[in-house]
Parts: sequence; C-alpha cells; structure tokens
Amino acid sequence: MSAPHEAKTRTTAVVLAGGTGQRVGLAIPKQLLKIAGKAVIEHTLTIFEQADSVDDVIVLMAPGFVPDVEKIIAKAGLTKVTRVIEGGATRNETTERAIRALGEGLGEGEDLNVLFHDAVRPLLSQRVIKDCVDALDRYQAVDVAIPSADTIIVTRTHGEDGEFITDVPDRSRLRRGQTPQAFKLSTIRRAYEIAAGDPNFQATDDCSVVLRYLPDVPIYVVAGDEYNMKVTQPVDVFIADKLFQLASTAAPSQADEAAYRELLSGRTLVVFGGSYGIGADIAALAERYGATVYALGRSTTGTHVENPEHVEEALARAYAESGRVDYVINTAGVLRIGKLAETDNATIQEALNVNYLAPVQIARAAYKYLAETKGQLLLYTSSSYTRGRAEYSLYSSTKAAMVNLTQALADEWAGEGIRVNCVNPERTATPMRTKAFGQEPAGSLLSSEAVARTSLDVLLSELTGHVIDVRQQDPTRGAGEASGFEKALASVLDRQEDV
Repeated sequence: MSAPHEAKTRTTAVVLAGGTGQRVGLAIPKQLLKIAGKAVIEHTLTIFEQADSVDDVIVLMAPGFVPDVEKIIAKAGLTKVTRVIEGGATRNETTERAIRALGEGLGEGEDLNVLFHDAVRPLLSQRVIKDCVDALDRYQAVDVAIPSADTIIVTRTHGEDGEFITDVPDRSRLRRGQTPQAFKLSTIRRAYEIAAGDPNFQATDDCSVVLRYLPDVPIYVVAGDEYNMKVTQPVDVFIADKLFQLASTAAPSQADEAAYRELLSGRTLVVFGGSYGIGADIAALAERYGATVYALGRSTTGTHVENPEHVEEALARAYAESGRVDYVINTAGVLRIGKLAETDNATIQEALNVNYLAPVQIARAAYKYLAETKGQLLLYTSSSYTRGRAEYSLYSSTKAAMVNLTQALADEWAGEGIRVNCVNPERTATPMRTKAFGQEPAGSLLSSEAVARTSLDVLLSELTGHVIDVRQQDPTRGAGEASGFEKALASVLDRQEDV
C-alpha cells in the first residue's frame, strides 16, 4: 500500500511596507510612489499574486496609510492579499506583529512557510521566490544575497578628523543581502521569543535575529539578482523606473486554436496599417478565428493615419456596422534614414505625423469605444527605442515616445478598464524595412507572422502598460511571466543594432 500523500505546507508572503519616504524626500511613504504607472507596492504585490508557490499575502503598512493600500489592492484585484495591518515603529516590531498575525488560526503542531519581503523591492523575480520556497523543504531559514562588486571597508571615526579605514575584509566572502528572507514560522517565532529577553536587542533584518539567537539553525543562501534593488534613495526611483521601461514581458499564448476562436469570435478589431506586413497578418489571423476585422491602410482603403478625420470615420464605421470596437491596433509607420541636419522639413513633418501624432490621434478617437468594451489599444515600438542612433534620430525618438505613451495611457485609462500595450519586435521582414534596406540575408529577420501571433496573444491577455518583446528563438514565449530583467539588460546592446 502506498504511503499517504504529505500535505503541502502553506506559504505566506509578508510584504513589509512600514517605511516612510523621508530619504526619497517625499511626503508619502516611498512604497506609494508611482513607478512605471503604478505604486511601488502594487508592483510588489502583483509579483506575489502571480507566484504559483505563494498561497496568500499579508501587508504590514506604515501607520495611517492602511486605507491607501486597501484601495490599491481592491482596484488591482489582488485576491491573494488577505490582510493589511499597521506596522510598528521599527523593522523588528513590524516583524513581530506579522508573526502574531500569522500564528492566529494555526492548529497545534501546524507550521507555515513565511517569506518576508521589502515592499520597496518591486523587481523581484519569480525564480528567487521559487528558490526560497524550495529551500524551505530542507532548511528552516533562508536568505537571499548577491556578491559584492565593490570593495567593502570598515572604518572608525576619530573625533572631528573624520573616518579612517580599520579593516578591508576579503570581498570574495562578502555578500549583499536582499529580500525575501524565508523561514518556517516556528523558527522565526522562536528566535524573536528569545530576543525579547535581551534588553539590548536590535536588528535590521530577520536572518540576523536567527543567527544571533538560534545559532544552531543553518541559514541557507539563495542567489539573488542585481535588479532586485531597493528603492531607498532619490536616484533609485529613476533607476527602477528605467528598469521597468527596459523590461519586456512575454504574453501568454492560448492553449489551442479553439481557444483563439472562442476568445475572438464576436469581437471587432480595427487595424490601422493593415494593408501589408504585420498589420495585414494580424487582420488575417483574427479573421480566421472569427473576429470582425477592419483592416485599414493608405494603399487599400485610402485611410491616412495622420488625418484625424480618416481615423474617426474608420472607428465610427466599425462601431456602426458591428456594434462594438474591442481592439484598436496601429502598425502604421514610416522609416526615414538620414542625418537630421540634411533632412528637409517635409520629411521631418511626415515622420512626426505618422509615427507620433497619428498614434496620439488614434488613441484619443478610440477611447470612447474601448471604454465601452473594456478593450485594448495596441501600439508598436522599435528595438532601437532604448538608445537613439546616428541617422535614426526621427525614427528612434518617435518610437521611444510610443513606450512612454503606452505607459501613460495604461495608467490614465486604468479606471475605465482599458488596457494599453506596446509590441517591440526586433528586425522584422516587412515591406517598410525592405524599402529602406533592400533584401537582407534569409533567416536574419523575424517574420511578420510571428509578430502578428504574439500581437494576438497580447490582445487576449490581461496585460496593460507593458512592452512585449518579440525576438527570434525566444524560449520564454508563452511562459506567461516576465522574460526577466537580465534578458532586458543583456539585450540593450543588441537593440542598439536593431531597427
């Protein structure tokens, strides 16, 4: 007879948000500061919401701001958050309150996996969460750390003369601690019970409490990530915002062809730039799955995206004939290469009208229709958006504007349930590119069909405010999670060579 299946230990994430914004120079707690269109704490809570290994979440919030967090949670639909509690005056007091709350309702002999995480670390990866939970199968305490790239020095202050070095530890053994810090609830609770008897007790993190008061308990170290940064100083706000902009997301693909038909049947798509290339492929795919599609282009329907009247007429017609507009896509664009000082006014105006003003006008005209269906606006950027290149000043700058427009509108329209995303394909075989560069080696370009398929996945997802990379031989496509900030950062140099 087989052994009975052992019940899985429940895992709770405790998001510690008791800090204030003093070091960032804010009148509100830094965890309520907006980065990439959302409060820092919303980014952090969303990570745990999406973590398969986390069962529920509680938040310890700075006194006086609990209602603010509760509103964020309700608006974002974060179902795993079960409680929001006021934090204490110190990190230790906040942890103690969390331990008491976690112990409520546990039966005798029951234990719990607990992950303590700083709310102001909004770039935590799913990999680190999983590694921490997996490590708790073998260990009672787990820390997350990365090697120190800097030399660490120990100093001593001598009166008014300033600081002097007293020691330079071996850097190879030094690590920079991050969060989450993970424990069996029974272990961290016992450590704090013993610490309570020490009149000199103080600690800045929870692993140090276990290390000091439960010295026989080994603390396993999980490899962290450089991008799992803590937003503490004013410069951190800028860096985190830029990391979010560079980060790409993989849209979850549907299970099978039938799923696409079920989701697209009865829906209406309006595709600007639908005469050829990516736009035409999106239109063909969506139509195949039962959607009503209006594919609009200069060469086929005489629709000029830079003309606001053409845009408004196209949307009004689609609405009048189908009774709804669910998705508005703009793939139209022009690529003009040359030195800015040698570019004539007509070329400059064309680039601005088609690549920037047209998407703005499309967004403005589409708003009322998408608000009715809680639909989505899908824009397109270029892989050169992270860094302008010589002779691509107009193209790169307008494509960078698409990323900012996406993130701004996703925030602005969140209350109406409208999603806004931006697809970022690497070099793609389209007529526009062939016109600019001529025939290029076979296999060196992404197919427009692949970009169209990913575009449909984005439209059918719940993503909003994201930049979705489409790259050749992308092993993460369809995984349904962020493709990783490592990938985003590693690909920056590649993007500098792409158009």
